[in-house]
Amino acid sequence: MPQTMTLALWCVLIAAFIPFVFAGMAKSQGRFDNARPRAWLAELQGWRQRAHWAQLNTFEAFPPFAAGVIIAEMTGGSQAWVNGLAVAFVLLRLGYGFAYVADRPTLRSLVWTGAFGCTVGLFLTAAFVRA
Repeated sequence: MPQTMTLALWCVLIAAFIPFVFAGMAKSQGRFDNARPRAWLAELQGWRQRAHWAQLNTFEAFPPFAAGVIIAEMTGGSQAWVNGLAVAFVLLRLGYGFAYVADRPTLRSLVWTGAFGCTVGLFLTAAFVRA
């Protein structure tokens, strides 16, 4: 039977592009050195530097989230829970990045924890599937 893209799977696609939002913010200065991008990014200051750091952390958070969604979908986890956790993850990760850029470390840490909880929740949804 053909499967359709669930809301959670669409969230995986959206989450894959979130780091590029923050990468674009970091590089928005207009003098980006494409010949030496890592050296150029290492010299950033202020909110652009924090946008770069948000990009890096968002890339790091993506694989466990994507795996959690895929595993929850494959095992037949509650679709309502899988969708809800995936949407919450995407919104929290956007909030995380903007809190990072705005230099709000306490809020950033709280939002990071919420997004991490969503990832854990996806695996738990898969773990507690009723046969």
